[in-house]
This record gives sequence, structure tokens and C-alpha cells, in this order.
Amino acid sequence: MDRDAGVTGMDSLFSEGTRRGARGALVAAALVVAALVVAASAVPALAQDGPGLRAGLSASPDQIFFGGHYVTQPLTGMLRFQPNLEVGLGGGQTTIAFNGEFALWRKISPDWHLYLGGGPSILAVTHQHRDDTDIDPGFNLVAGLRRRGGAFFELKIGRIDSPSFKALVGFTIR
Repeated sequence: MDRDAGVTGMDSLFSEGTRRGARGALVAAALVVAALVVAASAVPALAQDGPGLRAGLSASPDQIFFGGHYVTQPLTGMLRFQPNLEVGLGGGQTTIAFNGEFALWRKISPDWHLYLGGGPSILAVTHQHRDDTDIDPGFNLVAGLRRRGGAFFELKIGRIDSPSFKALVGFTIR
């Protein structure tokens, strides 16, 4: 095998546009992580409750996703801020979503809370067969059940450019 042919083949796999798109996705992810760290670092102002992990499935695009979140103590009354970062894989694209969601929590039994809410999203979408990354706005409507101890189940309906539907499970570390 001609060694130069192998190098040329690798160069075609990583065209300038692909490298530019990957850099854009990394910059977007870094900005999202920085925003999450800033939000989580305001301990006195937000009276934090805890970080956690989440994973699930989405539709439109059809993806499996995973991520992390932070749930605050009530900001006022039953209102909590629960920002989260989710990375979706599949459907010919990679989606990185930062969701700034607020929810009203209500205790429905000694062991369970129901929460309903929503909030804006910033999405970085890298397509497998295109040489760019799109940064798009979105909005999510959220409904969930959280069990005492940290386990939860959540459904999201997306608007604008957010995935149209998500079902997920997770755990908040307390």
C-alpha cells in the first residue's frame, strides 16, 4: 500500500470544513459547560440541592442521550431551577443541548414529588454528512416524578429546534 495514499485518504476524512465544524461544536460545548459551572457555583444565591446524571431517548431526531444536571432548593415557593446539559448521539447527527429549565415542584406522597415546568435551550447540532455545526434555539416543556432519595423519571416536549420528545431517567446525588 502506498503510504502517501493512506495520508491523502485520512486528509479527505478530516476536511477543513469538518475540522471547523468540530471546533464549533467544542466551542459551543465549552460555553455551555462554563454557563453550567457559573450557575452551579452561586451557592448562597441559589441554595443548591444537588448534581446528578441523566440518560434517555429522544424523537426527531431519534437519538440516545446522556448528561448531567443540577437541581436547586426552591428559589421561591415551589419553584426550582434545574439546568442540564445533554449530549445526543444518532440520527446522523450529534446534539449538545444546554437547557435552562424552571419547574414547580409539588409533593404528592411522602416519597414522591411531581414537577412541571419548562425553559429555553441552546443546541449545537453537528451533522455527519455536512461540514458545519448549527447553533439553534429551543424550548422545552417538562414533566417529571422524583422519588425521595434522588431517582427520577422525566418527559420533555420540545419546541422551536429542540428534539420533539424526550423520555429519560436519572438520579440526583444528595
